[in-house]
Amino acid sequence: MLRLSRLLRSICLEGAEPPAKRSPPSAPVVIWNLTQRCNLHCRQCYAASADRDYPGELTTAEALDLLDQLHGFGVRFLILSGGEPLMHPDLFTIAAEAKRYGFHLSLSSNGTLMSEAMVARIAAAGFDYVGVSLDGLSHEHDFIRGKEGAFAATMTGIRRCRAAGVDVGLRTTLTSVNAALLPEMLGLCRKEGVRKFYLSHLNFAGRGKGNSTDAPSPRQSAWAVDQLIEYAWATAQDGTGVDIVTGNNDSDAVRLLDWTGRVLPERHDAMRRALLAWGGNSCGCGVANIDPRGNVHPDTMWGFASLGNVREHDFARIWTDGDNPLLARLRQHPRAVSGRCASCSHLTICNGNSRVRAYRTDGDLWGEDPGCHMEQAFP
Repeated sequence: MLRLSRLLRSICLEGAEPPAKRSPPSAPVVIWNLTQRCNLHCRQCYAASADRDYPGELTTAEALDLLDQLHGFGVRFLILSGGEPLMHPDLFTIAAEAKRYGFHLSLSSNGTLMSEAMVARIAAAGFDYVGVSLDGLSHEHDFIRGKEGAFAATMTGIRRCRAAGVDVGLRTTLTSVNAALLPEMLGLCRKEGVRKFYLSHLNFAGRGKGNSTDAPSPRQSAWAVDQLIEYAWATAQDGTGVDIVTGNNDSDAVRLLDWTGRVLPERHDAMRRALLAWGGNSCGCGVANIDPRGNVHPDTMWGFASLGNVREHDFARIWTDGDNPLLARLRQHPRAVSGRCASCSHLTICNGNSRVRAYRTDGDLWGEDPGCHMEQAFP
C-alpha cells in the first residue's frame, strides 16, 4: 500500500528525512480470508465468492491454532476478510483470541450485514479498524455489487459504526464504471465523517479476471491518482480531510514522485529516497494471504499459486522456505521482469508492480504490467 497522505505530510510538509535504505519486514501483514461465503456477488471479487457453503474451510480449532502460529512467527498486523467475514459463525471467537494475543486487528466487510446488534459486537470485540467496501454512489455500487439496495445497506452500516465509535474507512476498487465519481466519493467520506479512503486498482483475480474489461484505461487511472494526490496535499496543509491510501498499482508511487518534482522540486530527492525505502510491490515479502482452506499465498490476488498449507506445515516454515522458487523470485529487489518494466528507470520504486495482472494478460508472470499508468503506457 502507498500511504499518500502520510508521505505528503511527513516528506513535503514536515520536511522529514526518509530512511537511508529499504528494510524488508521481519514478518508480513497477514490478510486472512476466514470464509469464502458472501451475501453479495461482486463483479471484481478476487475470491469469486457466493452465498453458499464451501467445503474444506478451516475449523475454529484450526483457526485458533493458526493464530498461535502467526503470533509466534512475529506477525502483528492481521486483517480478517472473506468472502464476508461477518458470515463466519465463529468470527468473534477468533477475534477475541486475536486481541488476547495483541494483534493489531482489522476487519474487511461489505457493510450490508451491519445491524445494530452486529455493530455492537464489532465494537465490543475491539477491532482496531474496519474497512467497508463502497464502489461508487447508489446506482454504480449496486451494479458492481450485484444487488439492488446494497448501497443503502452499506451506508447504514457505516453510519452505525461511526455512531458506535468504531474506526471505519471506505475502500473502493477503481473501475471504468466508477472512475469519474472519485471526487464525489471523497466528498461522501468527509460528509459522513469517515477518516480513511483506500483506493484499490482493479486486479485480474477471481471474477475480476472475467470482468477485466471493467479495468479503467491508463488515462483514467492516472487522472484518479492525480486527483487523490492533489486532495491529499491540500488537506495535509489545512489539517482537514480524509487519509488517502492506494493499493494494487505501485506506479502510483512514480506518479507521486513526478508530482513532487513539478510542484515541490526542493523535496523531490527526499521523496525519491522515501519511495526507494518503501520498496514498491511487496507481495510475498511484506504481505501474505491465507485462504479459508489454509493455503498460503503471496497476497490475496494469488489464488492460483499456493506456497503451502497450514494444515500440513506451520506458517513460519512455509514463509521462510528458502527452496521455494516463487518466493525467492518475488523477494528479489528489484524483481527480474521483462518488457517495458525491465527498461523502466523507476523499477526500483515500483518493483515491477502487479505480477498477477501481467500473468492474467499474456501468461507471463514476469512480463510487463498492463496496469502501469505512467505516460509510456499510454497508446
